[in-house]
Formats: sequence, structure tokens, C-alpha cells
Amino acid sequence: QVQLVETGGGLVQAGGSLRLSCAASGRTFSSYSMGWFRQAPGKEREFVAAITWSADRTYYADSVKGRFTISRDIAKNTVYLQMNSLKPEDTAVYYCAASNGTQYAYWGQGTQVTVSS
Repeated sequence: QVQLVETGGGLVQAGGSLRLSCAASGRTFSSYSMGWFRQAPGKEREFVAAITWSADRTYYADSVKGRFTISRDIAKNTVYLQMNSLKPEDTAVYYCAASNGTQYAYWGQGTQVTVSS
């Protein structure tokens, strides 16, 4: 069982930066691949970024590639999403999730990111 808590959301102007954190509880955190997703009002939840359990591979949605960076600190049981050059279309609730290898089985409660133009 893994519990996830996201922090770091807020209001930022276009072009600004935010860093989201996702703190995980559970002794097996290091064995899970982790992902970030987001959901804007009236839209489906979409994939943003993912990192393998060993942190040797990362994946990004085309819309954030080159602007967002996902990383993890196993010792701190935390995964991060550094978001730079933010755009108004990045406004959404951001969720982190843990994958058991088959599906993203565990989800956080989400953190709001609002980018003003």
C-alpha cells in the first residue's frame, strides 16, 4: 500500500516556475514507477510525466517536453515535478500516481496549479 500527498501548487504568472512534490508513505515506494497527471476543468485527465522505479528512464507528454522535469529521491520517498516556462494552458489539478507495473494503482489527492496570462 502506498499513500501519496502532493504539495507545491499555487498561482504563478505565465513564464514562471513551480516545483511540485509528492511524498509517499509505504516501505515499497522504491519499487514503484511514478507518474504525474493533470486534469483541467472540463477535460479528461492526461499524462504529464513518468519516471521508472530506478530513475533510469523518464517520459514526458509532448506538451511539456523541454519545460518540465520529473525526478525522485528514494531516500526521501519523494517524487518531484519541476515546471518551468509555465503557460496558461498548464492550469490544472496535478496528481501524482504510483504504478505497480500493471497500472497506476495509487493516487494522491491533487494540487491546483493556476497560471495567469
